[in-house]
Amino acid sequence: MIRKEEIRKRLELNAELAVAVLESFIRDAARTADAQGMVVGLSGGVDSALSTALAVHALGPEKVHAFFLPYSASTSESRRDAEATAESLGVDLPEIDITSMIDPYFDKYEPDADRLRRGNKMARERMSILFDQAKKKGCLVLGTSNKTEILLGYSTIFGDNASSINPLGDLYKQQVWQLAKHLDLPSAVIDKKPSADLWPGQTDEDELGFEYALADEVLYLMFDRGLAPDEVVARGYEAAVVEKIQELEQRNRFKRRLMLVARLSGSAINLDREIPRD
Repeated sequence: MIRKEEIRKRLELNAELAVAVLESFIRDAARTADAQGMVVGLSGGVDSALSTALAVHALGPEKVHAFFLPYSASTSESRRDAEATAESLGVDLPEIDITSMIDPYFDKYEPDADRLRRGNKMARERMSILFDQAKKKGCLVLGTSNKTEILLGYSTIFGDNASSINPLGDLYKQQVWQLAKHLDLPSAVIDKKPSADLWPGQTDEDELGFEYALADEVLYLMFDRGLAPDEVVARGYEAAVVEKIQELEQRNRFKRRLMLVARLSGSAINLDREIPRD
């Protein structure tokens, strides 16, 4: 039986091999789509920094187009860390401020909208800009959501979880940190508390109610190892936390599915005759 003290060790990667595989994935995706490169939103966080670094290593900095897309409430630290990442990787970082695209809608039509709705709108606006830039440049949009966020549903559908390809989607958060350190990304980016920077003081772990390291271990046991929640608890994890993680994973599964199409024929899209990726 796998013991609790063994789990974090199980999550450690062969960093050199993992990076090689992910860089090959990016090169192959660009070649298959006949794309000119990648477009990515560089937020100042470790996930977008790692995705950008992998793309730069795979394709060269001239084929990676990073954008900083702040809102009026974005912190100066986010800009500083995004610029530090861009400089370390040799990519330009044009800025497109989304405030004038967000505020008029809420000011005129939905002034009572809560912070979550506003945050979702920001995430979708950013992705809309990235896809437009990708169209302009003949590129693919590079995803930045990690496996922990995807499984917990800690993402915005058609926002940050929308992309052409995603090299981080099978990396738990602590594996993202591991590869970021391996690639020698700026320490300020790696060491900062994860945040979507949606409002002042916002952090991922405060919103979720538990640390990423704990979520990684529980999700690994349930998703990768197929353990039932009571089996996870039996390994020393708090029952209330395991229950909350399971509930988030189950409730947000719809975010991981492609559009649901009503079946009228024997070859409905996303239901029949699935075409494998090249």
